[in-house]
Amino acid sequence: MQLQDFVINDIKPLSITDKISDLQMLFNQLTYSHIPIKKEGVYLGCISETDAHCFDGEKSINDCNYTIEGFFVRTTTNWLDVLEAFAEHDSNIMPVLDESNTYLGYYELNDIIHLFNETPFFAEPGGIIIIEKGIHDYSFSEISQIVESNDAKLLGAFISKMSTDLVQITLKISNTSLNDIIQTFRRYSYNIISGHEEDSYIESLKERSQYLDKYLNM
Repeated sequence: MQLQDFVINDIKPLSITDKISDLQMLFNQLTYSHIPIKKEGVYLGCISETDAHCFDGEKSINDCNYTIEGFFVRTTTNWLDVLEAFAEHDSNIMPVLDESNTYLGYYELNDIIHLFNETPFFAEPGGIIIIEKGIHDYSFSEISQIVESNDAKLLGAFISKMSTDLVQITLKISNTSLNDIIQTFRRYSYNIISGHEEDSYIESLKERSQYLDKYLNM
């Protein structure tokens, strides 16, 4: 299914000449964080529910036009960029325009998240490993080589945390024993932040520590 198939058009944008009370009433009926606004048929942007309830209902939307946020995506925008736009604007509704800037409707956040959940990263069985290395030292080609050299497949990878010195990368690996992969990452100087319960290296350290504690307390 194409992303454009998820465009919804059951709510028409309000006109900038409408009253704030019309906007407030619409928010009371819906669960959306923003409502699209048009001027003479041209999409201007969205007003948030928070802003809408701050104004006198008798005023027109035009009186508060400085609160309009002009965000949107195109029909050609890929789903990852659409998801990023939702996060950037803290919205659960995302207006969609075509290449001629014609308003077509909007995406709902839940629909885009559902698409994300259907990707192999989430849908396919496998294990999650979070690795860490110096920001100038890691390589995605090296990461892929480490995984595939252990007869596994990399289902997905993304940078989940970044600082001035370090980067953390979350990996989804095909359903296989992860212990050998974890040990290989260690040999390549990657720090394992979170791994599978089969990480025998950690378990071995814990067992040795417990044995040492018992020995010292004898």
